[in-house]
Amino acid sequence: MSGDKTPSRPVPIPSGRVGRALRLGGMAAGIAGNMALGALGEAGRGSRPEMRRLLMTPGNLSRVASELARMRGAAMKMGQLISMDSGEVLPPELAEILARLRDQADFMPPKQLRDVLDGQWGPGWRRAFRTFDVRPVAAASIGQVHRGELQDGREVAIKVQYPGVARSIDSDVTNVGALLNLSGLLPKGFELAPYLDEARRQLHEETDYAREGAQMRRFSELLADAPGFVLPEWHEDWSTPRVLCMSWLDGQPIEAVAETSQAERDRVAAALIDLSLREIFQFGLTQSDPNFANYRYQPETRRIVLLDFGAARSLDAEVVSEGRALLKAGLEDDPDAILSALVELGIVAAGDRFGPDITGMVRRLFDALRGPEPYDFADRDLRDRLRADGIALAEAGYCPPEPPMDVLYLQRKLGGMSLLATRLGAVLPLRDRLADCVASEER
Repeated sequence: MSGDKTPSRPVPIPSGRVGRALRLGGMAAGIAGNMALGALGEAGRGSRPEMRRLLMTPGNLSRVASELARMRGAAMKMGQLISMDSGEVLPPELAEILARLRDQADFMPPKQLRDVLDGQWGPGWRRAFRTFDVRPVAAASIGQVHRGELQDGREVAIKVQYPGVARSIDSDVTNVGALLNLSGLLPKGFELAPYLDEARRQLHEETDYAREGAQMRRFSELLADAPGFVLPEWHEDWSTPRVLCMSWLDGQPIEAVAETSQAERDRVAAALIDLSLREIFQFGLTQSDPNFANYRYQPETRRIVLLDFGAARSLDAEVVSEGRALLKAGLEDDPDAILSALVELGIVAAGDRFGPDITGMVRRLFDALRGPEPYDFADRDLRDRLRADGIALAEAGYCPPEPPMDVLYLQRKLGGMSLLATRLGAVLPLRDRLADCVASEER
């Protein structure tokens, strides 16, 4: 059971604020030294050194990715937040670092794990378990997951938080932000400050495992009428603010559905898209991290397992209402109403000269979604056209305004579901699903 990457090797997690700051400082100094040597070499050959090329050597890229992955917490969360809004405008060098961060899967050595659990459960906790696998089944930015069986017969998944992550959030975010600013790799006009603030807020929430357990229980209640989904049960008696204990659920990676029939691929993709729309327009509460690993598939029962509720967040009712207005305008192909909704959502600034271009991109998207034929997610034509339009806008000087964070989370959620449907090769009619979301306000 996992919402994260399969672990690869044990690497101690730096736990003290001073130690973590020194590691970032040491990395920066090492990279600066590499750049200086490279510049001297080029100058000796009569070439003028180019700082960006000297900075992004394979060796420096590897050092940045490895060190930020070892830091976990803020470093990995910043990568997730920046990448969810930047899309194709990120320089390839920075996109590569973020991709490598998402793929890193190191874990705590057994001694460090034991120290954490002794501190949370007290010495002697091992006697309460029939089995406890010290090698984790999953590792991510905040913690790692272990499988065990309690003496009372409960099979459990135990998420253990990395030491020092919670108390180092503010300093980590500040240090990583400074490193990103100094790198010169952020796109021109990209405002990092709101992402720093959001990373701090979200990390403080995600490191509170009691909050995550409560969110897991809340989603179970909301989905009591949806037998196609199954969620872990929160075992509060073995949970603490830094250890989350829940029932173990077997399942395959959700991508395994791609090997099933077209009908099953369509059914699973439709269920996940419908769930996302319910979260937004019915619950006003969404699991905002669409990482594929947060969804599993049980072939015997054909149920979808939902995991990892640390990123669950309530949505601003005004943003939901404005999102519904954008859906209505898009389904009716009303360009003036589309532009108005984009302005209200903060995606386009009022009077922006690029407003008509962005409205045109939205209309192209809805042309495909409201068509009489089911939408083929495997067809890359629309995505390629929209990507080309986005690159052209950036090259023409378009700098997006800073929309509310809830808007970015919705973009991330719906974009993630679209990517998953693409991975599954789904072919789905979408017009009626979207029209129901518009109509739900009137019921």
